[in-house]
Amino acid sequence: MKKVRWIQFISLLSILMLLMQACSTGSSEEKDNKDDNNSASNSENGGILKIVRLSDATGLDPHFITDIPSANIVHGKVYETLVAFDKDMKITPRLAKEWEQTDELTWEFTLQEGIIFHDGTSFNAEAVKITLERLLDPATGSPQKDKLGMISEVIAKDDTHLTIKLSEPYAPLLSILASNEGSIISPKSIKETPDELATHPVGTGPFIFDSWKSGQQITLNKNEEYWGEKVKIDSVEFKVIPEDATRLAMIESGEAHISDQVPVTEIDRIENSDTLNLFRTDGLAVEYVGFNTTKAPFDNVLVRQAVSYAIEREAIIEGVYNDIGTLANVAMSPKVFGYSKDVKAYPYDFNKAKALLKEAGLENGIKIKLLTSDRKERINMAEVIQSQLKGVGVDVEIQVMEYGSYIEQVDSGEHQMFIGGWGNATGDGDYNQYNLFHSNSIGSPGNHFYYQNPAVDKLIEQGRVETDANKRLEIYEQSMQIEMDDAVYVPIRNYEHLAVYNNNVENFWLDASNYLILNEVTVK
Repeated sequence: MKKVRWIQFISLLSILMLLMQACSTGSSEEKDNKDDNNSASNSENGGILKIVRLSDATGLDPHFITDIPSANIVHGKVYETLVAFDKDMKITPRLAKEWEQTDELTWEFTLQEGIIFHDGTSFNAEAVKITLERLLDPATGSPQKDKLGMISEVIAKDDTHLTIKLSEPYAPLLSILASNEGSIISPKSIKETPDELATHPVGTGPFIFDSWKSGQQITLNKNEEYWGEKVKIDSVEFKVIPEDATRLAMIESGEAHISDQVPVTEIDRIENSDTLNLFRTDGLAVEYVGFNTTKAPFDNVLVRQAVSYAIEREAIIEGVYNDIGTLANVAMSPKVFGYSKDVKAYPYDFNKAKALLKEAGLENGIKIKLLTSDRKERINMAEVIQSQLKGVGVDVEIQVMEYGSYIEQVDSGEHQMFIGGWGNATGDGDYNQYNLFHSNSIGSPGNHFYYQNPAVDKLIEQGRVETDANKRLEIYEQSMQIEMDDAVYVPIRNYEHLAVYNNNVENFWLDASNYLILNEVTVK
């Protein structure tokens, strides 16, 4: 009996010792977690963030991306830039910790040390040089080339010191370097597998590219070796869900977490939901109806003016967008430097529209095709425009295309009239004016109007090199007035960016360019 009790005592003692050891280990781990805010074992960290979106990316090579939805996958996540924007759109350090403009044509950058690309290659001045030279090389064929085309030479003085020489002054240089176009790419990838960058990006950012199942999902994983503050989540999945109702239902149920493409018709539902939340912020983008100025009948300015008078823009803002965003007067947001309130859009004038069509010899009516992407609001807008133009004798056939096919169509110039939008990524008017209206930007860089006007080209070029802010404002006002006189487009809406998210997500936000900022995001 005593032997049994002794065995029971020893067993009990062993259990107590194991429990004490476990408690001791738990306390140590808890202390380590408190000391390391980036630890994935912290109860507030880790997990998979699931983002649902209308369409797939068109590509992931920053030298060829021309749309914000695609750039949103990699910009600031896989790729980083020399400098970056903060919440107030002010330039801050990133891969470069210091910089100085020593004269009108010379910029000196001091780079961060100890950074490596996702493939293990060292980040240094030579890597920046190789990236920028690839962008500027005509053989690359980048539609982004002209955004930094005034760079005449990039000099890697040593690993941490870089000089950029310009052929002429360029006021928006830092804002372009802070944008997707300024992404710094692994030199190893550029040299060995440049064609794979469209589907396999390699940068220095807080996320590492994992996989892309075309039409379904893109996955990024946490960069455990990131040089800065590590992200809180383990990975992020960008899932393609074309149906608006399905995306919203997935977020409401917790199957997904965020969507940055929110139907305005669902705002009341979101605001009345216990599990859905709405993020709203004024944007830098503008939505418009554009004309292909080289395709009949829109190669005639009288026809473009007639259609401009026949579109009742206020009805679109109220009826299609439920007053989300504001009525635009030009293809530049009021939040962008270079905007002018004094350039006036064509007011709705039924009789003027009819008279101009008669003057153009088209009083018996015309048939045209209006191209739009498959976003619900864009389709609704197309239907409203179809109804409005019917009254003046313009028969509109609506063409709806999936986003990638839509981009291919406007890039190729096969369209007549289209519903488009331009998301400014820099806050500077050059990003709108040069990309949308300069003859060098025709096609994929952004000039889907196929518009050419030597006077406008000259003004835009002057705006790029002018260092006096007030003179730049005057230049952009002049160019925008000519573009309006030429009726190149019909301005519709200044964007208000929206995102819907569920209660399990904290600390995410959209910037004014509509980029998802995920650095501090946590998932419960």
